[in-house]
Amino acid sequence: MFEFRIHKQDGLARTATFTTPHGKIKTPVFMPVGTKATVKTLSNQDLQDLGAEIILGNTYHLFLRPGEQVIKKLGGLHKFMNTDLPILTDSGGFQVFSLGRNGNVKIDEDGVEFRSHHDGTKHYLTPEKAIKIQNDLGADIIMAFDECAPADSSKQYFKRAMERTHNWLVRCKKAHKKPSQALFGIVQGGLHEDLRIESAQFVNSLDFPGNAIGGLSVGESKEEMLAMLDVTVPHLDEKKPRYLMGVGTPEDLLEAVERGVDMFDCVHPTRISRHGAFWDLDGRHNIKNEKHKLDKKPLQARCQCYTCQNHSRAYLRHLFVEKEILALRLLTIHNLHFLLNLMRQIREHIEKGTFKRFKKQFLKRFSQ
Repeated sequence: MFEFRIHKQDGLARTATFTTPHGKIKTPVFMPVGTKATVKTLSNQDLQDLGAEIILGNTYHLFLRPGEQVIKKLGGLHKFMNTDLPILTDSGGFQVFSLGRNGNVKIDEDGVEFRSHHDGTKHYLTPEKAIKIQNDLGADIIMAFDECAPADSSKQYFKRAMERTHNWLVRCKKAHKKPSQALFGIVQGGLHEDLRIESAQFVNSLDFPGNAIGGLSVGESKEEMLAMLDVTVPHLDEKKPRYLMGVGTPEDLLEAVERGVDMFDCVHPTRISRHGAFWDLDGRHNIKNEKHKLDKKPLQARCQCYTCQNHSRAYLRHLFVEKEILALRLLTIHNLHFLLNLMRQIREHIEKGTFKRFKKQFLKRFSQ
């Protein structure tokens, strides 16, 4: 039911097709994040027009509200959202730890007790429960339950968290019984080369349909993140998709693709949109700046997105100044188009064997 077929390679960068029950995904791919069963401000038609090939749902948030049983009774996430796109759900592990700091999380070898950030109610999440929730949600790709240790943890703690993640991974695999869903394991280990290698080898040995790299883009420098990719990727099966979790800036996508990563997700493009930031080929800008008040140009010259085809920077700035909801939608459309179009260009250049030259030219202009 799941097939990963590699087409072309240019160094470690490669193009492939990942087949799922709800369709084929062309990789490298960026996956828009639909945290609460919606990509914020966008409709399904918007996502279709943008050419999105897969979207994400967040297990933690959907478990708390409306609850996985509600979604199951309504036919699963695809029917609940009314989408035919493939869906990936994370395990909820990252949110449990990131939203439950300040003493609200208690970890033991069986699982994690945490309090809802909505109303303070207590919940206990185990590897088995995380899998059951995702089975009920019905996504095409589901993630193992892991512990994403805080970036400032000691190496000793990173090692304990990694070993706990490995134990939970074995339990996730045993609990997962639905062949219509692909379970991915997650590599942890912080910024420690030996732990990353150990974790990658362990995760790879369990022979999942795909492998993910977690615990990066959580505050470390870009150089540190790339160094961890350099030591991790060689230990993950090249015949399976590699997924770098939580990464989504243009620079990071290019660098990670060059290192052999196939799948990416991040709330970054939608989040910065809601704060008035946008990308063009010259970098990141703020539409609320005074200089855009009389600017008749689109956000990016020759951009084919709906926003750029129909509206000026001056109009968009006006919408933001007046706090109009439409402003958020229009910038989100542009920023997601920018990333999805970048991934299309990346695939084209890998196919032609010109990826490294494209990356160099893109970053020279974008980062100046």
